[in-house]
Amino acid sequence: MTESTLDLPTIFEQSNFSAEHIDTLKRIAFSSKESANRFRELLSQAESTAGSSGGNAALRVGVSRLMLGQPQQAVSWLEKSPDNADKQYHLAIAYREVGRFADAAKAFEAAAGAGADRMECKCLAAECHLLMGETSETRSMLEAIAGDGSASADWHYVMGRVLFEEGDRSGAIASMERALEIDELHSPANFHLGTMLHLYGDDDGAKLHFSMAAEDSGCYANALMNLAICYEDEGRYERAASCVRRVLVVDPAHERARLFLRDLESAHDMYIDEQEVMDSQKRNAVLDIPVTDFELSVRSRNCLKKMNINTLGDLLRTTEPELLAYKNFGETSLKEIKAMLSHKGLSLGQLSHEKRNGGSVGIKMPTIAPAPGVSADVYNRSVATLELSVRSRKCLQVQGINTVGELTQRTETELMASRNFGQTSLNEIKGCLSELGVSLRPSDA
Repeated sequence: MTESTLDLPTIFEQSNFSAEHIDTLKRIAFSSKESANRFRELLSQAESTAGSSGGNAALRVGVSRLMLGQPQQAVSWLEKSPDNADKQYHLAIAYREVGRFADAAKAFEAAAGAGADRMECKCLAAECHLLMGETSETRSMLEAIAGDGSASADWHYVMGRVLFEEGDRSGAIASMERALEIDELHSPANFHLGTMLHLYGDDDGAKLHFSMAAEDSGCYANALMNLAICYEDEGRYERAASCVRRVLVVDPAHERARLFLRDLESAHDMYIDEQEVMDSQKRNAVLDIPVTDFELSVRSRNCLKKMNINTLGDLLRTTEPELLAYKNFGETSLKEIKAMLSHKGLSLGQLSHEKRNGGSVGIKMPTIAPAPGVSADVYNRSVATLELSVRSRKCLQVQGINTVGELTQRTETELMASRNFGQTSLNEIKGCLSELGVSLRPSDA
C-alpha cells in the first residue's frame, strides 16, 4: 500500500475539512488504481454515516462526488454543508456541470464574497453567462474587471471563449495563449486551446495542450478523451486506450469512455491506409477554415454569411454565376474574393463537383416550431458552447451545423452519414440535447 493511500483514511477521519484537505484529496485520490478504489470505499463509508447531519461531513462527501464526476449527487450534499467559501465554490462547479448556469453564477459570486479568489470567481461567473448564450453580458462583465484582469489567467481564458463565440478565432487563440503565459497549468485554458488547435488541424499543438489539461489534479475526463482521439487519428491505439482507461479508473461507468475503449480494442483488427487518412485530414483542415479568417470587406463577409457560405471549402464549391445570382452581391465583391483566392493558388468553383455542406447556395434547412417550454435562446445557442468532444464538434462543423436549432433539424440518419461520425458521438449529442429539453428531428418528420 502506497503512502498516498495511507493518507486517504486520515483525510476522511478529520473532523474538519479545509481547503488544504481538498487540495490533498484531489492530488492523491486517483494517483493509482489502488488509491481510486480505496477512495471510493472510504467515501461510501463516509456517506453512510453522514446521513442528513450536514456539516463538514456533507462538504467532504459533496466534493468527493464532484471529483468522481457525479455533480447531481454532489449538489444534494453540498447544499446542506456549512455556508463558506469552499462550499459555494464547489457548489457552483456542480451547478455548472448539471446545466444550472444561473445558479452557478450566483454561487461563484457568493464564493467570492465568502473569501474565495475574487478574480477567479468573477471570471467563472461570467463564463456561466456565456454558457447561457449571453455573449454580450459576458463581455460586459469581463470589461468591468479588465483592469485587474490583465494579470489574471482566468480573465484571459474566459475572454478567449468570448472571442471564439464572436467568431474571432485568432483573437481567441491569442487570449488562451496569454492565459497560459500567466499560468501554464491552467487546465481549462489548455483544454479549450487544444480544442481550437485540433479544429484547425494543428494536432501536435492540440496533443500538447490536452496533455497539460489532463495533468490537472483529479481527472479532466474531457481532456483525456480528446487526447485519446488525437492518438487514435494517428493510429496509436494503445496510447489512446491508455487515456481512456485513466477516465475509467475514476468513473468505471463512464458510458462514452467504455464505448470508445471497445472501439479502440477492435481497431487493431482493421486495415487503415494511414497516409491516405493523414492526407485527407490535412485537406479537410484547410477546407474547414472559416471565411471570417480572411481579409474581406464587411459587404463581402455579410453576403457570404447570408448565402450560407461559412468555410473555404464552401467557397471553392461555389461558382461565379451562383455568387452573382445572389441579391446585393456585385462585381466588386466578386473581384475581391477572386483576388484573395488567387493569392492562395485557388479559384472559385474548383470543387463545384463536390456537394457543399448545408446544401446549395442560399438554401436553408426547414425550421421547426420550438418545443413547448423551450425558449428561443436554446435554439440560438452555439453548438460550440456544448460540452462535446473534439470529434463530435468537428463532425458538426463539417456538416455546417452552428446552432442548437440547426442541430435539432437533423435526423440520426443524417448525422450518422457523416464520415467519422459514430454511435459514440451520436449518443453524446443526444445527451446534450436532452439536457436542454430538445431532441433531434424524427426520421419520418
